[in-house]
Formats: sequence, structure tokens, C-alpha cells
Amino acid sequence: MALINRIARLFRADMHAVLDRMEEPDLLLKQAIREMEAAFAGDEQRHRLLQHERMRLTAQLDDGQHKLSEMEEQLDICFQSNNEALAKQLIRKKLTLARHIQQQESRAKSVQQQLTDLSQRLAENRTQLESMRQKVELLENTADDHCEHTLAEPPGNPVEEADVEVAFLREKQKRSLS
Repeated sequence: MALINRIARLFRADMHAVLDRMEEPDLLLKQAIREMEAAFAGDEQRHRLLQHERMRLTAQLDDGQHKLSEMEEQLDICFQSNNEALAKQLIRKKLTLARHIQQQESRAKSVQQQLTDLSQRLAENRTQLESMRQKVELLENTADDHCEHTLAEPPGNPVEEADVEVAFLREKQKRSLS
């Protein structure tokens, strides 16, 4: 059984090595970066939408608070003129508006928390994305340097045809003597 397990493990390792050679790491890394950029753009869009929502809610809350103060003044007038029926209608409107404001405040807190979380995630993703971009750049520079070193002639004087002929004759003479 141990022999069969070893052979199976060896076969799996060879298959993984073949797959690793087939997959080009630089292409996979570039694809991962494209996917990260797309996700990052989506998060930025969501962040802008949440900021817009927060501004809208803030404006609605300010408007609601202004209406509440107006209703307070109107209630003072109703009580001064002893108009209880109108005062009750205003109190009903005031209670409805106060509940609405309370819901809006709750929604505003939720949006603010989402914005905070999203801002943190965006900062982390921005750091990861820059790190991945640097890795790709390093990989490309390393690959370019490797290609340049293997394909380029060594620095210094180029080998001329006459030098090749002289070296060839020397090698030929060494081999004929042995």
C-alpha cells in the first residue's frame, strides 16, 4: 500500500509541475490585478453612492428639524388661542415627523458605518493592489533582465571574424596533437 501511495503522490506532483509550467505566472498575476481593479472600481462606486446617500439623509434631517421647530411655534399659538382640536392635529403631525426623523437618523448611522467600513476596505485593497502592481513590475523587469543577459553579447569588444579563425586553428591544432 505504501508503494502505491508513493507512486500516486509522485504522479500528482508531476502533474502539478506540468500544470505549473503550462500556467504562466505573469499572465495569472496580470489577470488577478485586472480582477482586483474591477472590484476596487466597484467599491469606489459604492463609496460614492453611500456619500451621496449620507448627504441626502443629512439634508432631510435638517429639513425635518426645521419643520419640527415650526410645529413647536404653531403649537404655542394653538395653546395661546385655546384651540385644542388644531393642537391635537399638529401634535399628530409632530409625532409622525419625529418618528420619521428617528428612522432617518437610524438610516444615517447605518450609512455612516457602511462608509467607514468601506473606506477601510478601500484603503486595504489599494495597498494590496499597489503591492501586486509592484510584483508584476518586478517580475517583468526580472524577465527583461534575464532575456537581455541571455541574448545580449557580453560587454566589451565584439568578437571579430579573424579572432574566431585564429581560435579555430588553435583548437584544431590541439586536437590533432592528441
